[in-house]
Amino acid sequence: MDILLLERLVPEALAWLEARHSVEFRPDLAAGDPVALRKAAYKAQAVVLPRKVVVTREFLDFAPLLKCVARMHASTDNTDLEACRERKVRVIQATTANVRSNAEYLLASMLLLCRRGIGSSLIGDRHAEPRMGRELNGSIVGVFGLAPTAHTLALMLNSLGAKLIGYDPAIHHTAPIWGQLQVQPVSLQDLMTHSDIISCQVMYASRYQGFINDKMLAHCKPGQIWVSVSRSQLFDPHALAKALQDGRIEACMLDGAESGFASRGTPLHDLTNLFLTPRLGAHTRESRLRASWYVAHRVHETLANPRLALDAVPSTPMNLDSGTSDPGRLDAPQFIIR
Repeated sequence: MDILLLERLVPEALAWLEARHSVEFRPDLAAGDPVALRKAAYKAQAVVLPRKVVVTREFLDFAPLLKCVARMHASTDNTDLEACRERKVRVIQATTANVRSNAEYLLASMLLLCRRGIGSSLIGDRHAEPRMGRELNGSIVGVFGLAPTAHTLALMLNSLGAKLIGYDPAIHHTAPIWGQLQVQPVSLQDLMTHSDIISCQVMYASRYQGFINDKMLAHCKPGQIWVSVSRSQLFDPHALAKALQDGRIEACMLDGAESGFASRGTPLHDLTNLFLTPRLGAHTRESRLRASWYVAHRVHETLANPRLALDAVPSTPMNLDSGTSDPGRLDAPQFIIR
């Protein structure tokens, strides 16, 4: 067996791989049986894994033939990069496949929370009382974090007439990217004080755990709306709960919150103005197509070129969301590596 798939690719990409390699599709192995997973990985040269399967040194010990680990998403905290580097195992991630889909999710969430009366109709209440809404045009939107998703989102919001201010803990206010995106850099306090809506897409690192805390949320403009595709560990649950209860935050929509974030017994559990979605931002046909083809091509490239220089740093793909007419675009099924 050349390739072990635990993550589903689109049928076209799967067929393309099967025409070139021996492929075994075993989604059942992601359920948590480590013994069965080790047995399957023992003979694999490449594995395509979902988020919840963690690659450790122990995992690599049971995969002596492994040349690459591929994922359809971007995250490094579930992969021991140093161990992969030592063993010359290439780490492949479709890092930009979900940029546009996440940006559209954030925009849709803003629009929905600004017009919350739409939600009543969506759940079947055809005679709900009209609720006063807001318009994005003329609103001040705080861009919290300049992850790639923010670049696409800024273009969308500028075209709708929103005024953009922004803050990123890792990017200096004099960096040229702010001007390129037409986002005015401000201090964190000013971001909180002046924003009608805040979009959070911070590139998460462990040092940012609980970054959104009581001290930060104390400066919220009353009635603020929050939308986020960042890791839920960024939020202090108690601080967020208080802000949602006392009106500093009118409503908040988070995508892909970690297990237990708002479970029974937590301060967030019973709040009706907190909305959680199960990673819907990246869950579109188009993003799945882009990610599938990127992973398929890079896995094939690795197996077909054994002298390829390997590095545990995630592979850097081209801009999968660009509008280029380049026939080599990885989201184009007609692009074939032979």
